[in-house]
Amino acid sequence: MIPIRVIVIDDSAFMRKMITDILESDNRINVIATARNGADGLKKIKELSPDVVTLDVEMPVMDGITALTYIMKEHPLPVVMLSSLTKEATNSTLQAITNGAVDFITKPSGSISLNIADIKQEIITKVIAASEVDVTKNSESSETPNLVATKQPFAKTFILVGTSTGGPRALQRLIMDLPNDFSSPILIVQHMPAGFTKSLAERLNNLSNLHIKEATHGEIIKDKTVYIAPGNYHLKIRKVGTSHAIELTQEEERGGHRPAVDVLLESAAEITRVNKIAVILTGMGSDGSKGIERLKKLDSDTIIIAESEESAIIYGMPKAAIKTNAVNYIVHLHQMGEMIYKLTNKSGGM
Repeated sequence: MIPIRVIVIDDSAFMRKMITDILESDNRINVIATARNGADGLKKIKELSPDVVTLDVEMPVMDGITALTYIMKEHPLPVVMLSSLTKEATNSTLQAITNGAVDFITKPSGSISLNIADIKQEIITKVIAASEVDVTKNSESSETPNLVATKQPFAKTFILVGTSTGGPRALQRLIMDLPNDFSSPILIVQHMPAGFTKSLAERLNNLSNLHIKEATHGEIIKDKTVYIAPGNYHLKIRKVGTSHAIELTQEEERGGHRPAVDVLLESAAEITRVNKIAVILTGMGSDGSKGIERLKKLDSDTIIIAESEESAIIYGMPKAAIKTNAVNYIVHLHQMGEMIYKLTNKSGGM
């Protein structure tokens, strides 16, 4: 096996050394160079053509966001951002993800993390996963899936969305493709640490006419609203009188995730007299597959949509969903908004 060739870009000599040592502890990875800022990194990328780049967000001379813009324009390749948890860095990281970065890693204790080794496995896993991504993918799809008449007998519909790696970009596309009069509530589980989900909600809210917010415990689920599960909390739906409310819990992780897509979908499976459309977008792993099986078992009218391999940044979660044989439609991301709108327009009329 040919090792994955990586360039590490970080303004801290300590961080460059630690990240290099972590990556090279896995024989599948070879760090071919390091760089102290974005400008230095761009020069080395041009010279060496790496397979993957790790890129610090905050650096002097040229920061990670500016460098990423040049990389995606001049030499598109998989980039994994490294970020601290400051508000500014969080916002910049989300910008980077929507601008083409494959994934991000949160430094445990600020820009110079003496305990970076605590997330050794996460760094290795994300760099290896990034090496398998084709960043030039996601071309337009002209094919619109044929809708099969599916019985949706109830007045209210919940849209349930699960995603992980590549999710912020996919969610932005999906939400911006929904029309201004879209009314069904949308509940989203995006694998992300605490802090990032609030910034994600704010970013998407600024781009859409829908009301997009980080979910809060106990609030009543309203139409024309998108709820994003906060990092480190599972998101559930519970019945409250004639309404439905958000329930946030810190029960144990599911498959290493909190929030987990399975938890949201399994809670939705227990809700009656509501149409449900579950959507599994890009992401590593299989989170969501158990949940859609539960949805179909308790409510066979549930519609399950998986993102197609053609558009998914990481095909793991959609592929696992499809393997359950519970998926009704496999849809290119660029057709997803139109598809969901058409399905909700059929609710109650079939």
